[in-house]
Amino acid sequence: MPADLVELFADEESRTRTLTVPLPPGRTVRGDEGDGERPVLWVSNGPAPAGLWPRLHAAHVASGLWPLLLDSLPGDPSRPWDDGELWPDGLSSPAQHDPRQLLADWWASYAGSDDGEGVRASAQRATDPYGRDWPGLAPAGRQRIAPRQHADHWAEQLVQAQPTMRLGLVAASRGSDALTTAGWQGALNYTNDTGKLAAVLRSWEDRFGVRVIGVGFAELYLSVAAPPKDLAEALPIAAEHFAFCPDNIWQGQHPHTLGAYADRLVDAPTWAFWWD
Repeated sequence: MPADLVELFADEESRTRTLTVPLPPGRTVRGDEGDGERPVLWVSNGPAPAGLWPRLHAAHVASGLWPLLLDSLPGDPSRPWDDGELWPDGLSSPAQHDPRQLLADWWASYAGSDDGEGVRASAQRATDPYGRDWPGLAPAGRQRIAPRQHADHWAEQLVQAQPTMRLGLVAASRGSDALTTAGWQGALNYTNDTGKLAAVLRSWEDRFGVRVIGVGFAELYLSVAAPPKDLAEALPIAAEHFAFCPDNIWQGQHPHTLGAYADRLVDAPTWAFWWD
């Protein structure tokens, strides 16, 4: 394990970790705007080379380092990664939370707005056919391809689609947990505890073969090995997406309704989220 990457682990963890995949030039970054006790991630200096994400993904079992494709704030490529605009301290563990309860509470908050008749009517139109009634967790999907193979393919597609994305490495046992380890704050306007988002991501990893492949300043990119096959399957998943990230519906493609959004989820191999 290269010496700078050893710093990403607690002392006892790094002793059994190995990484033989050559890395491009890069450096470790401390969170809390550079004042953290130890680095929270490694980031490449330049764009992620083609073909490297799958190799690092395959090496994760031995290295303990989860690869991420990193995008930055438009117009300011230093944020959040170079500036250390990452706050891991104080985040809860994903294991502390029940994703079913988290999503139900968020749904009640966003779908049941009482801030005036216009806002309330708009919220209820967006969440038709459920209205204020939380439909519960969507059933697990049927995997059409191995999640690892699927993630490798779509990570490469993301590199091609956004060639300025850099490479990040985080000491985490799974992609969902990489967000809390790094202290990512992309959904700060909705929650200041990324551990809650990670708890939902863990559930999606289990139910839909989701893998975290990329992160931006306020964006999240997932591969999905078990997408819904029809609208009936997609609707309750769309409800989860609304609870997780309401801006996907409120500020996404027209029309801003759950049904229209669900239609776009049918057979979709990737999911992307953006918080305003």
